[in-house]
Amino acid sequence: VQLVESGGGLVQAGGSLRLSCAASGSTFSISAMGWYRQAPGKQRELVATITRSGGSTNYADSVKGRFTISRDNAKNTMYLQMNNLKPEDTAVYYCNAEGVAAGTLVGDYWGQGTQVTVSS
Repeated sequence: VQLVESGGGLVQAGGSLRLSCAASGSTFSISAMGWYRQAPGKQRELVATITRSGGSTNYADSVKGRFTISRDNAKNTMYLQMNNLKPEDTAVYYCNAEGVAAGTLVGDYWGQGTQVTVSS
């Protein structure tokens, strides 16, 4: 499975961005997906996750009410709508996907990351 993020950039505080994560390869094995981020000098942290069906989502407290995760399985693409961005949201954002076969985790896939910079 290959994951490619896009949609990052520079935005002023209060602005919005929409990140996309396009999956290719053995996409039939993809189960849960998620977005993570890593700011300079900090550890990578969970932003949001979504189940295979999209019926269940989970968010970090710091982004609840501002970010929305979604996915379109027909397009093999996951999204992260980010509204009311804050300077502390500045980070490299990574796409993650779990590969599952016969109920067993067979892969943990990462994209290359996309930079999001929020100016004050």
